[in-house]
Amino acid sequence: MESQGYLEQAGVSDAEWEQTPISVKRLFVVLTERLETQFQQTEKQKTEIEWLKEKLSRDSGNSSLPPSTDEKKASLPKTGKKRETTRGTSRARTHFRKLRAVEECESVEDYYPEQCWSCGAALEQVEGEPTRHQVVEIPPIQLQVKEYRLHQCVCTHCQCLTRASLPSEVSAKGYGPRVVAIVGVLSGMYRQSQRMVQAGMSDLFGLKLSLGSINNLRHESSQAVAIPVAQAQGYVQQSAVVGADETGFRQGNSDGHNPEGRKAWLWVAVTPWVTFFQITLSRSQASAQTLLGEAFKGKLITDRHGAYTWVDQMFRQLCWAHLKRDFIQIAERSGVSGPLGTQLLLYEKRLFELWYQVRDGTMTRAELIESVKPLRLSIQALLSEGAADPIGSQERSPLAQTVRTCRRLLNLEPAMCLFVSVEGVEPTNNDAERALRPAVIWRRLSLGAQTQAGSIFVSRMLTVVSSLRSQNRNVLDFMTLAIQANRESTSPPSLLPQHSSDTPQPTIAA
Repeated sequence: MESQGYLEQAGVSDAEWEQTPISVKRLFVVLTERLETQFQQTEKQKTEIEWLKEKLSRDSGNSSLPPSTDEKKASLPKTGKKRETTRGTSRARTHFRKLRAVEECESVEDYYPEQCWSCGAALEQVEGEPTRHQVVEIPPIQLQVKEYRLHQCVCTHCQCLTRASLPSEVSAKGYGPRVVAIVGVLSGMYRQSQRMVQAGMSDLFGLKLSLGSINNLRHESSQAVAIPVAQAQGYVQQSAVVGADETGFRQGNSDGHNPEGRKAWLWVAVTPWVTFFQITLSRSQASAQTLLGEAFKGKLITDRHGAYTWVDQMFRQLCWAHLKRDFIQIAERSGVSGPLGTQLLLYEKRLFELWYQVRDGTMTRAELIESVKPLRLSIQALLSEGAADPIGSQERSPLAQTVRTCRRLLNLEPAMCLFVSVEGVEPTNNDAERALRPAVIWRRLSLGAQTQAGSIFVSRMLTVVSSLRSQNRNVLDFMTLAIQANRESTSPPSLLPQHSSDTPQPTIAA
């Protein structure tokens, strides 16, 4: 009986208990049971409070929440010191505008001083090189409009009317390739809404376009880059090292392609020279396989999302920025979790100190491999220690959360240190996350897409812009050539690197 423990704590002997009146005994049993119930409720509430505290303390440093959700830091106290100025000092870090070559200037005008600024004497001898000053101006933009008049003639024999046809080199569309390209770039590269594009085309070029025309031009620009984007996807799927990530997106049902109102997901696959985006209505393994190809044989850098588990862990690198956040979360918990997470953070810090030495050239990769071996064993031991405690399947205590995290990480441990032995593999997935930032801004500005065609336009334009920027190529020129090629049914320009040597191939360290 649970009440027996209370009697022993109170020093009540069996003889004294036997002499106690039966009514007092009953009251004691009732009060004891109520106390036990309240104790269990208190323990449950403590667990829930700990869980809520941890949930409220989550930020970008210990979870996957974006930095924008962090509370603003209190402003630093004023020290009374004035801001240091570098104007006129030898330490001034002045950035001068890069001057254009003389051949690019429309005109060059030379000016000479007429008299000495000191004594006023006449000057004749020229000394040294002149100081160059350039003024850059954009001339008024004049639309180039060509009119083609198609006359009709009447046949003197049968009185039939015949109208002339446009020359083969003239498009039947009412806007030239560059107009379509500018609309596509304003919408895709600069993430402007249709009304903003409409206003921009009117203000900048004096071209009045209806919203329907802008939508049609956007659709044409999307169709024009369909083949280059498909080539980019094939290139990424054949690359040796790829970083992948995904973020939520919104796709409406204006066209009936999302009748269930499912949440869309924007996926990205990043290589040094080509970046590919896709939007699907699923965050599943099937979508990841569509992104990377079911026969993907490269090295993959990702977070712990389960959609990538079909890739062999020996060819996968988990993002250590995400792992560090897991360790911080464990270290901030009470009980045995705190020391465990603190020790994991110390090992993580040492691991990156070694990695920075390799990156800076002060340590060889072979030395890194040997130095990481004891660290890896220590991390495995700590994760095994944290995963060993028995917990209930529904338990939400801080210890239970630590145990679950350690078990998941222990199962993925083979995918933690691929960057140590494979050159070209980074320890974090920062490249893929950076690639998603423009897409996140687009999502915030436009609230997603209303149709499937809109989602395709978003993914294709993100692919084009990101890939061309990686290769330092002009987006507007590429779009103009792609649209022209699409109209003429010729081969479009490629998003792939111009030289095969641009693609670095990772090698396994000996």
